[in-house]
Amino acid sequence: MSKTKFRYNPKTLSYEKVKRSIGERILRGFIFIAPTIVLSLVFAFFIAYRIDSPKEKALQKELLELKGEFKNIQSRLELVDQVTEIIKKRDEELYRTALGANEFPEELRLMGVGGSDAYSAYKKMSNSELLIESISKLDEVERKLHAQSLSFKELVSLAKERENRLASLPAIQPVNNKELKRMASGYGWRIDPVYGTRKMHWGADFSAETGTDVYATGKGKVIETRVNSWGYGKEIVIDHGFGYKTRYAHLSSFLVKEGDLVNRGDLIGLVGNTGKSTGAHLHYEVEKDGHKVNPINYFHSDLTPEQYEKIVEISKNALKSMD
Repeated sequence: MSKTKFRYNPKTLSYEKVKRSIGERILRGFIFIAPTIVLSLVFAFFIAYRIDSPKEKALQKELLELKGEFKNIQSRLELVDQVTEIIKKRDEELYRTALGANEFPEELRLMGVGGSDAYSAYKKMSNSELLIESISKLDEVERKLHAQSLSFKELVSLAKERENRLASLPAIQPVNNKELKRMASGYGWRIDPVYGTRKMHWGADFSAETGTDVYATGKGKVIETRVNSWGYGKEIVIDHGFGYKTRYAHLSSFLVKEGDLVNRGDLIGLVGNTGKSTGAHLHYEVEKDGHKVNPINYFHSDLTPEQYEKIVEISKNALKSMD
């Protein structure tokens, strides 16, 4: 119970009861309870910032787990990056050397490097350093893999071209000559069998009976099946691409027509004795980039090294050609 207070009044020479207004009463009450309010706020602040709620504890645990996952991702990216570097080294030192390819342009491997800060949007986020490090590493690996895919695409194209080139190369003898007994005359200066003069013989002559099978020596397209009353007689010309052409002359008949596509070993005609020929045989020529070259240099896919050396000697011994 509050005490009643009195105040001395000198005019009346007596004590009078003190009466307080409502505002004074409220102010006095507030002053009385203010320390309690302040202490309560301080305590609540301490509780809020020093003691985590179950939800905050769960969030902190989840954050720690995410940090661990980021570290695992970075480790895996480092492994992928190392493997990419190994592939790049094999690309440069093995694959490109084997295929005779030029060095892959370094500027393509570095594309996307530099420029404006692509990670500024992440800097205001929590754990921004870890996030930026992971994303930048991912971008780096992605860039390297993209460049390597471009390099492999080029190498696959070169490999296919090499495969096609090898299949197109005139690399076998045009007649069955396993015993090496059909070579009658080789490439070079020979005595003309009709005129008796010394002249250049631009091909290789294979003696064989009329009707003997004649084979395409490489993949290509038949561009001529011509009949001449003199000279080559019945002849077939095949364009193998890559600058190569072959001619098969003095045939008795054609087994292909112009426009046909043939593969190495396909039957294209039969040996004959047509045109300027002194006996049944096949005259075979190889042309590279518009120039006639020695066919002997291309008989390597169906001969052993010893057989090749032998047929080279045989081709040199003949003094007279058969056409």
